[in-house]
Amino acid sequence: MSDNEDMEVSNEDNEEMEDTAVNNSENEVYLPGKPLEEGEELICDTSAYVMYHQAQTGAPCLSFDIIRDSAGEDRETFPLTAYIVAGTQAPQTHVNNVIVMKLSNLHQTGNTKNEDDDDLEDEDESKNPKMAGALIKHQGCVNRVRSTVINNNIVAATWSELGRVNIWNLMIQLQAIDSDQLLMKYNRENKASSASPLYTFTGHSKEGFAMDWCETVPGVLATGDCKKDIHIWTPSEAGTWKVDQRPLIGHTDSVEDLQWSPNERNVLASCSVDKSIRIWDTRANPTKACMITCNDAHQSDVNVISWNKNEPFIVSGGDDGFLHVWDLRKIQTKTPLATFKHHLEPVTTVEWHPKDSAVFASGGEDNQIALWDLSVEKDSETESNEIEGVPPQLLFIHQGQKNIKELHWHPQLTSVLISTAESGFNIFRTISV
Repeated sequence: MSDNEDMEVSNEDNEEMEDTAVNNSENEVYLPGKPLEEGEELICDTSAYVMYHQAQTGAPCLSFDIIRDSAGEDRETFPLTAYIVAGTQAPQTHVNNVIVMKLSNLHQTGNTKNEDDDDLEDEDESKNPKMAGALIKHQGCVNRVRSTVINNNIVAATWSELGRVNIWNLMIQLQAIDSDQLLMKYNRENKASSASPLYTFTGHSKEGFAMDWCETVPGVLATGDCKKDIHIWTPSEAGTWKVDQRPLIGHTDSVEDLQWSPNERNVLASCSVDKSIRIWDTRANPTKACMITCNDAHQSDVNVISWNKNEPFIVSGGDDGFLHVWDLRKIQTKTPLATFKHHLEPVTTVEWHPKDSAVFASGGEDNQIALWDLSVEKDSETESNEIEGVPPQLLFIHQGQKNIKELHWHPQLTSVLISTAESGFNIFRTISV
């Protein structure tokens, strides 16, 4: 990735991509898994998008997080700007980086161009999205990265494949990507040296992927590894962290994901390869901290969970391709509030909409992202418009990325989703949400 480059943007037809609202009756809708007839090809329906762009980095970034900015909430006026932090998965361990990125000049997707009008061509050039990135050298591939705000500083935690967890201050990089001159200076000065993390924890006995910052207590972090251990971090006055060396006891296999309660400062949820979802009270002794256990939550590994910010619900996704929505008041009954089997391969990412408590997005190894709305119910009036085999709660199917790893709703850009895969980033908003 160069210091300041255009994002790769494509609104052209792509035979490997079909992005369309499943309730669009004007076109024939393709459902993943359906074989194509001879001569048939898939076409990206740009009318199904309010905005749709693609971005590429040198090495794939299989984890990222969105950085909150000071430009305001609920932004819908184009062009839009987003800041993210990502971590690379390069083939060589020693050439990996944390990348702080600014995605700017994100315009509304449209087909208004007149090829005979030179003025419109010039106008289209001015609407090219931009990507600026500042690199931080990272030892080992970045398994996962999560950002937060502590004392007005943007910091990020990274899980390394080498078994270390690092904390980084991103303020210098964020200042650099806001100015071409500062970015050039940053790149010159950082070619010969690399930034040092604020803190590094080497107490995990194995690498991991699970990681989450507490939303109610700044600086509190939970990390889980592939052995089965979860450690709780608390910030210290010296600007470092104290990590409880006693892991939370309960899981019997790799901890895959962690989610702090959005409302209760000491409550943590986890999921594991042992097929369970657990709820913890981190104030208790680590041997007794597990308050609730939902065994056999999925038929196999539970890969991801997301905690609804406004309702007592958790959604989980597993290797079995299932999505389960759990009411935390009844999770011990092991009966989900709702179950969806749409993904054809393991679910790798899931997240509730930050404002609409009924909406969530899921993604998987079947190369598709699905948008769901639990408020939609099947009734006789809409039954005639439904597609056979598609639950009415499924609003939209987005494709075009290979091996999707992670997605996040932007908390400040209305209904904008960013997703990453081996093939790069997508940033989009659909007409459905």
